Amino acid sequence: MSKCQDQGARNVLVGGGTGFIGSHLFLKGLPKDTVAVVNLAGQNVMDFKRRWTAGFRQNVYNSRINTTASLAKSINKAQNKPSVFVAISGVGAYKPDKLKEYTEESTCEEFDFFSKLCKKWEAAASLNNESNSHCRIVTIRSGVVLGGPVGDGSQYMPWIHVEDLTNLIMFAIENPKVKGILNGVAPKTLHLEKALNRPAIFPLPTVVLDILLSKERAIMITDGQKVLPKRTQSVGFKYKYPDIESACRGIVNSS
Repeated sequence: MSKCQDQGARNVLVGGGTGFIGSHLFLKGLPKDTVAVVNLAGQNVMDFKRRWTAGFRQNVYNSRINTTASLAKSINKAQNKPSVFVAISGVGAYKPDKLKEYTEESTCEEFDFFSKLCKKWEAAASLNNESNSHCRIVTIRSGVVLGGPVGDGSQYMPWIHVEDLTNLIMFAIENPKVKGILNGVAPKTLHLEKALNRPAIFPLPTVVLDILLSKERAIMITDGQKVLPKRTQSVGFKYKYPDIESACRGIVNSS
């Protein structure tokens, strides 16, 4: 856990604040006079050094669900409750499909480990609405950025620049009317081969990733879903990097 404090002595508690997203969030500073809890904690699922064992899956589960549930419990017990609880989930809640388009209103069904994880992860963030009606819950289903051709290149790639994701978290904190599910993905989701501006002529075979990561985990890379930030945009969030070209330029310029 990490805690930031602004000049007004109002705190924002950040679970997983020392991680990749959390470290970027700290650079953004704090909204004035806002008390919030943000949960970014979670075991790195794509850690190539870790085999996809039952023990590792349990670590993935515990680091997300138990941490989220503990924060929610702390909010329930707090005498002076925060105004908002922002929790991060993932686009793994949506079933991979090359034709279907998903928005925040789409029904999510349990079909594999990660979809079940996302559902329980989001449920863990729930508060007792009767006693905590003033504490907004915002769940951001974040996409990822991939760095090379994988599979046949025809899958969709839900992604978001880290600066847009941190800005979205801050947006959720600062806007009292924002609550519920927000898809944390760029508005211009592309096929992987198009995002790379070339066909995946020498793709990394799916079977290789199945062996390296296990089929259950590799599906996060080899398959994809078209996820649209319909509600995210409708509540007024503006992207700094709406397309892959501007995102790549931003990454190069900041390196």
